Amino acid sequence: MTDRYIGTELEVFSAAQNWKAYFSRALTPFIRDRVLEVGAGIGTNIPYLRTSSVREWTSVEPDASLASRIAERAANGHLPPGCRVLTGTIDALDAAARFDVILYIDVLEHIADDREELTRAAEHLATGGNLVVLGPAHQFLFSPFDSAIGHFRRYSRSMLATLSPPGCQLQSCFMLDSMGLFASLANRVLLNSSMPTERQLAFWDKVLVPMSRIAVDRLTGYKIGKSIVAVWQRH
Repeated sequence: MTDRYIGTELEVFSAAQNWKAYFSRALTPFIRDRVLEVGAGIGTNIPYLRTSSVREWTSVEPDASLASRIAERAANGHLPPGCRVLTGTIDALDAAARFDVILYIDVLEHIADDREELTRAAEHLATGGNLVVLGPAHQFLFSPFDSAIGHFRRYSRSMLATLSPPGCQLQSCFMLDSMGLFASLANRVLLNSSMPTERQLAFWDKVLVPMSRIAVDRLTGYKIGKSIVAVWQRH
């Protein structure tokens, strides 16, 4: 992950309220107490993921301009209380810092050495803590959009299983947004665009995401989707 984020999609996808609400409901059972979000961007995930079971929320963001926006939102009361932000990577943390949950929300795919990143993250997990990754699924969907926003890869279950950090065991792995998979496939094969339009994003978020959430993901057993979730627990 570079110090300055090269992607331009953060503002665009901040409007994807249905998607953020959906993946947040899937992740919140694993989130509690002291939380660290790595690569927090502009902080748009915090209001969706910070539930009453969270005592502290720490955001780490390497891009100073993005980190300052999180700090400004917290200072203005636009984020829940108890949120703080550090500028830098996970190496910015005190060596003794421990968290009950560490989150990578659409972040790990931006990091060249993802295995080493998760190994370093696991060193900051308390015993019984959860390491949670949400990322793009299926390398065959890799498109100009992925390249444009700095993705190194997309993930499969087998790829994520091989990344299990020392002292951690993979507890859960599932996919979300099966309807979005077909939209991404259409973009990869037909449109081949580097950025979705606002109209395309609105159709995906307001039509396809609810279809995935209400019916299709359940029918497919959460085995098909545009995004993949992996949860490791530290012994």
